[in-house]
Amino acid sequence: MSGSCCHNVSNQNPVWGVSRRPIFTTFQKEVPRFCRCQMASAWQSVQSMHQWMLENGDKRTDPWLLVYSPMPVASIFLLYLGVVWAGPKLMKHRQPVDLKAVLIVYNFAMVCLSVYMFHEFLVTSMLSNYSYLCQPVDYSTSPLAMRMAKACWWFFFSKVIELADTVFFILRKKNSQLTFLHVYHHGTMIFNWWAGAKYLAGGQSFCIGLLNTFVHTVMYSYYGLAALGPHMQKYLWWKRYLTSLQLLQFVLLTTHTGYNLFTECDFPDSMNAYVFFYCVSLILLFSNFYYKSYLSRKSKKT
Repeated sequence: MSGSCCHNVSNQNPVWGVSRRPIFTTFQKEVPRFCRCQMASAWQSVQSMHQWMLENGDKRTDPWLLVYSPMPVASIFLLYLGVVWAGPKLMKHRQPVDLKAVLIVYNFAMVCLSVYMFHEFLVTSMLSNYSYLCQPVDYSTSPLAMRMAKACWWFFFSKVIELADTVFFILRKKNSQLTFLHVYHHGTMIFNWWAGAKYLAGGQSFCIGLLNTFVHTVMYSYYGLAALGPHMQKYLWWKRYLTSLQLLQFVLLTTHTGYNLFTECDFPDSMNAYVFFYCVSLILLFSNFYYKSYLSRKSKKT
């Protein structure tokens, strides 16, 4: 905006007299103009940031579904929050929906997808001689670089699919499952891995995908077996260890990214720092869940 618009109101020099009306009149005229200019300046900053995000992505992944612009993912996120807020209210006076068949198919389909992604992360990293300590992103269009980029995109897209977990909880009226941990983890992961697919489709990002797809293979296997019916409960004694496995995953990732923050590694420190603090937040939340679900209950029984 030009200086004639966004000038400082305090620089005005109204005529001082017995009446204070000139000051009040100036205030009425100039403050709204100042606010409009500030809003316009903020909007220009948002537009500039959006344009930067569009132009500085990985040109290999930009054409892929949901990657080029952050707007589709932001819209999905807002829709997700709307469902979390309105869903339980809409289901309040309705009977839970029987989703047994849907859950069996969904969970075992997620097992298959998780196994596929784990295989791609593991095999591609081995064929590419990736370092498990520090690995820069290969932005080339070589077959292995593109294969890793596609694995990262599938991992991002799986996070969009996993939002269905929340919808199933709502339809089945399992509102106790709609914890802050659940919504926070599902809601943020789509943004985290949109950024991964958009800017860092490869490199040591694969470590996150490799660990998480292994954990999700185990996790969705558990949920798939549980969906088969009550007769499977005697075989599902290992739920507690599933939570322990999730915690171990975040500890390993925190250690890995923390190590790279203090070593020379051609991978953005900003991303390492973000992953580090994000994993710390998940360690705290999952530890709290573990304590309340297992340790606290055990102490009450004794």
